[in-house]
Amino acid sequence: MKPKQLEQIVKHGENLNAIFNTGLEPLVLCKKLRRLETKANKLATDYCNGENGINSENWEQKCEPILKAVKKILFAQSYNVQRDKAIFLNGDARGYSLKIKDEFLRNIYKTQGKNIYTDMGGYGILAPEFN
Repeated sequence: MKPKQLEQIVKHGENLNAIFNTGLEPLVLCKKLRRLETKANKLATDYCNGENGINSENWEQKCEPILKAVKKILFAQSYNVQRDKAIFLNGDARGYSLKIKDEFLRNIYKTQGKNIYTDMGGYGILAPEFN
């Protein structure tokens, strides 16, 4: 891992910890979320391509274990309903899959000034790839 890449990952983990208070080291947090992002993106790709039996009828059911794992990481120290409802799995495989709702992020920016990576729509990206 390059020094700049490590610096970006740690900074992102620190920002996530400031919002979610996971109790994890920033690098460990980002690695765990990145593994789940890979699984989520594979699921979204299968959904978009109609592969492996993923369809609109079972999409949410298939997302449940991944979202549960993400929330277990993010809320290990303290649960918050507002933050829980802000996390979702995007079914569009063209970008990142694990996201934070934009309206939640706008409130975080105003109150805490934390800079989380976002996509073009303003949704927060939980596990961006730094390379």
